[in-house]
Amino acid sequence: MIGYLCGCVLTAEIVTRRLTGKPCKKLGTTGNPGMANVMAHLGFRPGILVLAGDLAKTVVAVLVSLLLFHKAGHVIIYYVALGTTLGHNYPFWQHFHGGKGVATSCAGYFLCSPAAGLLSMIAGMLVVFATGYLGLGAIIIAAAFVPFSFGIYGAEAGIIAVIFAVLMLLKHLPSVLGISKGTTEKVDVLGAIRRKMSRNGDHRNNG
Repeated sequence: MIGYLCGCVLTAEIVTRRLTGKPCKKLGTTGNPGMANVMAHLGFRPGILVLAGDLAKTVVAVLVSLLLFHKAGHVIIYYVALGTTLGHNYPFWQHFHGGKGVATSCAGYFLCSPAAGLLSMIAGMLVVFATGYLGLGAIIIAAAFVPFSFGIYGAEAGIIAVIFAVLMLLKHLPSVLGISKGTTEKVDVLGAIRRKMSRNGDHRNNG
């Protein structure tokens, strides 16, 4: 419940309303309250703010839960991270229409197991760099974390990781199915980073 309530705080909604005066569902074609949508339509800095907020709410939920229920063991981190992602994906105050849970899930993976979480995220990012499809990379991240969880922390943690993977698949299945149809848009992540660095270099030179 702590995780779910923290997850219901949609950073993208706060940032979008602050900058545009409109709800996030009016932003772009998807209305998705997440970093990618905000960054695509409002800019790099607002997108980073959304990412930071989504990571922070996962960390806060885990820290509060560990303080209150420190005797529950390591697996409590899995439960809290799952609750945060459920709150982000299905916030009650938005009629259960929320984001896709990539940032909260990745934060949870790292908090559950830094090494396994990092390796899973690297695997997902390599897929994104190679294919240009963000949704496909997100699914790979979640799938890669499952065997680590079973192997390191046992069946209970592994089952929660499977639930994470199912949630990720459900949220990104439409975009993955759209790959074969040519309806899913590619994202040139490396190109966007290079353009951002180039603009920053130009600003410094002009200054």
